[in-house]
Amino acid sequence: MAAFQFISGDDDFLVSREGRSLYAEKTKTLTDDFSKEVINGAAQNVGEVETMLNNFRQAVQTLSMFGDKKVVWLKDVSFLGDTVTGRAESTKQLLKELQAELQKVDPNGVDVLITAFPVDRRRKEFKWLQKNAHDARDFKGGEGNAAMLATLIQNETAAWGTHLDSRAAELLVTKVGGNTRLVLEEVRKLSAYVGPKGGPITERLITELVPSFGDSDFFEFVEAFYSLDLTWTLDALRRHFFNNNDSRGILLSLQNRNRIMIQLRALMDSGDLTLGSRGFNKASFEQAAQMYAKHFGGLTEKNACNVFTQNLWYLGNKVAPTTQKLTLKKLIDIQMHFLEAFEGILARPTEQETVMRNLAIRSLSN
Repeated sequence: MAAFQFISGDDDFLVSREGRSLYAEKTKTLTDDFSKEVINGAAQNVGEVETMLNNFRQAVQTLSMFGDKKVVWLKDVSFLGDTVTGRAESTKQLLKELQAELQKVDPNGVDVLITAFPVDRRRKEFKWLQKNAHDARDFKGGEGNAAMLATLIQNETAAWGTHLDSRAAELLVTKVGGNTRLVLEEVRKLSAYVGPKGGPITERLITELVPSFGDSDFFEFVEAFYSLDLTWTLDALRRHFFNNNDSRGILLSLQNRNRIMIQLRALMDSGDLTLGSRGFNKASFEQAAQMYAKHFGGLTEKNACNVFTQNLWYLGNKVAPTTQKLTLKKLIDIQMHFLEAFEGILARPTEQETVMRNLAIRSLSN
């Protein structure tokens, strides 16, 4: 084992946070600034990789002036991923030199920390760092990864003495667009809100206190509608019209979600997609995307008219569970209700709340 720690992953926020925490722990007793050094490992080309290596070599070979153990953080290494710079033969040669330097480090005099993202786990350089580090931590799964975010939420709420059930956690992740940083910040905010004694963080609390990030300004009503909860939907509609007098935006959001659900239902009924406990299988999703690509006219940018442009986690964990509860006929009927509501809004623009209320009742009543 060589004398270094290696922190890697797909999510830059998680890797950076872990790196900062470890670096702070390692240097908390050091009062001499010459005993700690941070080397920038982000490199856009081979020349910058070479500069980084020279800076690192100098840092680990220059000991503290006052006899303290020196801490060197090689931060944000970017050339271990599947990039042009990472694949360059010159970069691979420089990585061999880095490995040689790491093997020379005296653990009694220098403590080395390396953080890297993104990483290509197939590369032998990555495998060498994992194998030879005395402590290697790898955060698998990038932004929006359901399993990773669920673990983060569980750890964060445990620290605060609070709790989110699985549905509340899914709602939180959806509201912040799967952004790791925002998930953690909102968990802290909600935990502080429920108080020092802790307690459950409910879906309703998340709806009321967490702002929606991303494209939708009408999150609560759309989520309530597709939870198939009529009472919540009517309450959300009332709250919307307390501050707004127009419903075209929420109607558009409803239609966009329904378009995606119709496509998903057809794919699930045909057997091209199967919903598992962790959502849809990525390989089968990509295979279906190739099979039906010709029907979408080359549309590749995110659009509700092409289900294959949507986030796979969002489809499998947020949209599909409700889709399973509705037949294709029911989804098409709901789409027709949207058309009728749109015509009603045009005909009676001063009665939009009534039109949308009738839409919810027709669509969600048994």
